[in-house]
This record gives sequence, C-alpha cells and structure tokens, in this order.
Amino acid sequence: MEFTKSKALFEEAKKFIPGGVNSPVRAFPSVNIDPPFIQRGKGSKIYDVDGNEYIDYVGSWGPLILGHAHPEVISALKDVMDLGTSYGAPTDLETRLSKLVCEAVPSVEMIRMVNSGTEATMSALRLARGYTKRDIIVKFEGNYHGHSDSLLIKAGSGALTFGVPNSPGIPQDIAKNTITAKYNDIEGITNIFDRFGKDIAGVIIEPISGNMGVVPATKEFMNHLRKITKEYGSLLIIDEVMTGFRVSFHCAQSLYNIDPDITTFGKIIGGGLPVGAYGGKREIMKHISPIGDIYQAGTLSGNPLAMTAGYITLKILKENPYIYEELEEKSKMLENGFVENTKKIGVKATFNRVGSMLCMFFTEKKVVDFSSAMTSNTSQFAIYFEEMLKQGIYLAPSQFEATFLSAVHTKEEIQKTIEANYHALKKVI
Repeated sequence: MEFTKSKALFEEAKKFIPGGVNSPVRAFPSVNIDPPFIQRGKGSKIYDVDGNEYIDYVGSWGPLILGHAHPEVISALKDVMDLGTSYGAPTDLETRLSKLVCEAVPSVEMIRMVNSGTEATMSALRLARGYTKRDIIVKFEGNYHGHSDSLLIKAGSGALTFGVPNSPGIPQDIAKNTITAKYNDIEGITNIFDRFGKDIAGVIIEPISGNMGVVPATKEFMNHLRKITKEYGSLLIIDEVMTGFRVSFHCAQSLYNIDPDITTFGKIIGGGLPVGAYGGKREIMKHISPIGDIYQAGTLSGNPLAMTAGYITLKILKENPYIYEELEEKSKMLENGFVENTKKIGVKATFNRVGSMLCMFFTEKKVVDFSSAMTSNTSQFAIYFEEMLKQGIYLAPSQFEATFLSAVHTKEEIQKTIEANYHALKKVI
C-alpha cells in the first residue's frame, strides 16, 4: 500500500495540531507507524487519501452500527441542514430522540442531551454529588469515562487509598475525592464501602469495558454494586457511552437486569455526530437546572443535526430487531475464525466478546480486569496491526481497544478478514 499523501498531510497537521491529531490514539503511537488520512466512508469500508480501501472495524470508535453514510441517515441530515444547523433554542427533534431513549431504557425516566461522552459522565458526577450532598466518587481501574478531571484518576499505592492524577493539570484536591477500585473484585469494593460508604456519592462503571480491551463485568459483580450502593445511599452510574444500543437495543444494563440510578450515553445515540447524554430516575434528574439547582448547560446541546442522525439510527434499530441477531451471528463467525487461526499457528491469545464488540488479547491469561489485560504482548499486537492494515483491514491502533462490527459487514468481508488474520498472525510468530 502507498501512503505518500497521508504522510505529507500528517507532517502538515503536526505544525498546527498537537501531535497532528485531535484525539491522541489517532496518531497511532502504540503501533509505531503513521496514520492513514481518511477521505470518505461508505457502508463497511473507508478510503484514505492515497486511494487505499479498508474493511473498517473501528466505525468511528463504535457509533456507526449501521455503517458509514447510511442512506436514511444522510437523507434526513440533508433535509435538516436545509433548515439550519443550530438555533440555541428548543426543537421537537430533541424531544423525539429523548422519548425514544427513555422508552428503550426503563431506568431512564428523564434525559439531558450534551455534546460528548466526557461531558455526559462529568455532568453525571456533578448530579450524583449534588443529589447526595457527598463528595467521593468510586471508579474502576481500566474503565475510561472521558477526560474530565474527576475521572482521569489512576489508583493509589494501596487497595484503600484515594487516587492520584493521571495527567498534569489535575489538582490533587480533585483526585483526593476519587477512589479507583479493582474491576470485578467484590471483596475490594466491599472494603471501600466499609471504610468510606457514608461519604460516597456514587459509583461509576462501564458494564462492558472497552478501553482496556473488551472486558465484561460479571453479573455477580454488577448485582453486588447495585446492592451495596442502595445499602449506603450512593448512586449507581452506568456508563453506556460505548455499550448503549451497541450490545442490545435496551443497552448493556438489560443484559445484566440492572436498574441504575443514572446512565450516560454517547456514540450511537448521535448516529455518528458529536453527542452525549445522561439520564435516570425522575426524582434525581429533576435536580438539574432549570427545574433544580444543579447547573449544567451547553450551547450546541441537542443540536438538530445530532438529534436527527441519532433519532433515525435508533428508529432503524428499533424497527429492525433482526439487526442484533445478525450482528451476533457475524461477530461469532469472526471470533471463531480468529480463535481457530491462533490454534493452528500457535499464537498465545485470549478472546473476549459481547455482541458486536470483540477483542483479541495477545496473552494466554484470561482477561477479567486491568492487571490481566496488561499481560498482553503489545509488541506482537503492533506487528499484527501493521500486517492487517497492509491487507486492507482497519482495526483500532491499540491492543486495548474494541473491534466493532456493523450491520453492513458481509460474511464475505468477514471471511476475508479471517484470512488476513491468519497471514498477520504468521508474521507475528
């Protein structure tokens, strides 16, 4: 493959944008190659400025469950754009999407639209703290909830210590109110509540983590979180920015039969446009301004374009439930093919999959939390990634990200991907 134009554009971008990108992983730092610059996408494919074609398993990091440039989404967006792009005033489009989300997710009785997943989780924490009149938030190692100060916190040196900033620029005074616990560790979270329970405003969790690779929480762990938060009067916040409408139309919480207090959304509910949302019980959400005293606002929140793309996307998913059945079938086909290849070649690998989210870890250890994910051989992944890219397979450029399938990936494309996987794994060995 030729990447001449992409290399030139990357060098130009680095003169004006930190690292040449507007989100760090796009620079491909963990795979030691320059990123291709994408020109367009259609269906399951993306095309770079050098004319290379890829079968895309990133899907804009999850939102494009219907594929790139879905004709119904694009048509609706064109109609709305003719009327204007933003008003900073209420529109019926906001209500239509909000109603659809509330109907699909029983735990969400009211919802507030924002512009990103980071904004959604940041606002959910403020709501939890304001509602409970408490300061401490508990998060889990390996879960990612965006880059707001309260959540960009890593674990302290001991099992029962407060966190330390993950990045310069985060005051220690903020970090001291965040406790980072071990994922899927019932004893650990119990000990934290035994010591700090009366001061814990809320616990935030990805029910299926997607930023240390795909790592699902166990049902026992989720049930324990729901029980212990209720016992101490803390709020349970489920981060469905990635999993919402991805693993099920009723979201990940339906797979666990869990009724959270607050849920955060993003990605799919914007149909590929910038979006975020947080919602939950009416009793809690009515504390948000202007009917309550917890302030949160946004100039472009609920903008017509994102509301339209999100509404059409969810409407298609609701009216065509077979999409999830087909996604499961195709995702299982991809996983089985990958597993068989690793056995044939003798590569040490572990697989985690939930619905159309998949991750192949280059480790023989079962991955259930952050520490087990970190046993992965990232050098092997870098070789694997580059070889897959050369064969026209576009994966997330990190061992610790998910592979996403869309409704428009064909079985022929999946078979081609399995064959590419075989050749790439041989290069790894």
